Amino acid sequence: MNQASNKKLYVGSLPFSTTEEELHELFSSFGPISSVRIVTDKFTGMSKGFGFVEMENADDARKAVEGLNGKALSGRTLIVNDARPEQPRAPRSGGRDDRGGGFRGGRGEGRPFHSRRDER
Repeated sequence: MNQASNKKLYVGSLPFSTTEEELHELFSSFGPISSVRIVTDKFTGMSKGFGFVEMENADDARKAVEGLNGKALSGRTLIVNDARPEQPRAPRSGGRDDRGGGFRGGRGEGRPFHSRRDER
């Protein structure tokens, strides 16, 4: 069984129509809530189907995990557990910068760009 050891919880397998207000209401029966955030696509604004709820104390967070993990919400089975600490993201490659790739046909660094005509 998952035991909440911190106050921030990951909530996965959310119906895409779920609002932050609905998520707040769902978790508020387990105790006071510090924050609620549903993660959305930065281009479309649509839900990605997961979010985070931060409870005011760890005991309430543990109760929420026990009470909501595996429960159905609008036909979907919720996944509720401790949120992992956020990891720093590595820079992406393939853009308009000096790292190569992207605009040269995906040939990458260190490999010259030429066409078959140049091989004659």
